[in-house]
Amino acid sequence: MKIILPLQYFGSTEYWAAIIQGGNDVVIDLGENYVKRSERNRTTILASEGTLQLSVQLAHANRPRQPMRSMLIDYSKRWQHQHRIAIESAYRSSPYYDHYAHLIEALFSQPWERLVDLNLATLKAVCKALKIAMPTLSEEYVKANEEDIDMRDKKRGSTFVAEPYIQVFCDRLPFTPNLSILDLLMCEGPEAINVLRRSKL
Repeated sequence: MKIILPLQYFGSTEYWAAIIQGGNDVVIDLGENYVKRSERNRTTILASEGTLQLSVQLAHANRPRQPMRSMLIDYSKRWQHQHRIAIESAYRSSPYYDHYAHLIEALFSQPWERLVDLNLATLKAVCKALKIAMPTLSEEYVKANEEDIDMRDKKRGSTFVAEPYIQVFCDRLPFTPNLSILDLLMCEGPEAINVLRRSKL
């Protein structure tokens, strides 16, 4: 059995729980086509007013059946600046913001030509933060067998049950599950990996 994942922008806690719990059975598909309105170019953080979706601007994103490798980033809007400010505003009072701020700054301080390169950089940064090895990457499209867990399909039903943790705005907002891995890292730091292990896929 394989767990097949798309290459996401930071990735959600469900995504990272699959990587942690799946171990050697996990493969990230770099050979798939881009899927609009998915976490391939979006991540969701928790701001003071509730959830906030951050989207990487892409060039010609409406064209059908484009390979992920061909998706180019559009810098006509200042999305990097907006993401940096939004993350700082949401998490500067979190216990581990200062610990991970340099990773965020490094990701947003350079121009990435392709979405796949940016997403690989976020994957490596989170692996470094969690102190785990990079998962297996497939350059070719991965065909799913019946017994495989294929998380590339956004219509797929999720059975994920997040292990609760203390979030930044817990005094005014209920626990919000399955946010960006950034939320978990900023709030739990080194304990994040154990939260992911206790979550149920």
